[in-house]
Amino acid sequence: MPVPLAPYPTPPAPYSPPAANGAQSQLVCSGCRNLLMYPVGATSVCCAVCNAVTAVPPPGTEMAQLVCGGCHTLLMYIRGATSVQCSCCHTVNLALEANQVAHVNCGNCRMLLMYQYGARSVKCAVCNFVTSVGGSATAAEQKFNS
Repeated sequence: MPVPLAPYPTPPAPYSPPAANGAQSQLVCSGCRNLLMYPVGATSVCCAVCNAVTAVPPPGTEMAQLVCGGCHTLLMYIRGATSVQCSCCHTVNLALEANQVAHVNCGNCRMLLMYQYGARSVKCAVCNFVTSVGGSATAAEQKFNS
């Protein structure tokens, strides 16, 4: 005769301390570089993956993000910084504000490229084609822009 199975107990809801109006924010773990969510008002966050404790920036500090050019790790930094050093590969990355960059399509593969204002050319990371962005257009650019 089959034995009846008992239903699985419902797991308890994970504890999260109450935050002001339930608001949450996020930052990158200083240990494993995972994105962490935390309640507004916390002063530090313990990562559930690697147990590293990451300090929360003071309230009112605007943060920005960029992807490291060396190892492609997501980096968070205080908005307004001019450069950010990656804690994984130690590459120093330029931190440009939105008004300091421009966009152009690659003259070869048409990938949208971002470059710093004032640059004369930009090299595509996908196909390595160098697209001129200042002065006269190259023959390849003229072909794709017509």
